[in-house]
Amino acid sequence: MKRIISEAGEKLKAIESKLTARRELTLRVLLENRGKHLSAEEVYNLVKREAADVGLATVYRALELFQEVGLIHAIDFGDGRKRYDFGMEDGKDQHHHHHLICTKCGRIIEFNEDLLDEIESRVNKKYNFTIINHQLKIFGVCSQCAVIK
Repeated sequence: MKRIISEAGEKLKAIESKLTARRELTLRVLLENRGKHLSAEEVYNLVKREAADVGLATVYRALELFQEVGLIHAIDFGDGRKRYDFGMEDGKDQHHHHHLICTKCGRIIEFNEDLLDEIESRVNKKYNFTIINHQLKIFGVCSQCAVIK
């Protein structure tokens, strides 16, 4: 975690910004909750446990800054709220994973199979369009909800 925080500080320094104590705490919360797809409000509530005087606006600004430098990704799972996902692994930008979203309970299941390589290649050739990233969200019913009738 220390290495990732150090690398985050370097990314912020590159855009003439700083990794303040509040920003570092926000980043730590994201790192400690990898894979949970927290909303800004959820991040704020966890940060507030450690720093009671932190404001929601401070957390929002930190999240936007982290997104700007590629530390995190914002995803909307169809509920109108941005959810944040840590975007670096071993100092490199992660290829975006994909999500299965249960329409009954809201459970989010990550999967890393890249099913879009062929589509990306076809789009690139046909439209001369360079794809930087993509997101795939599949909505359905999870196995737990399918059992409950």
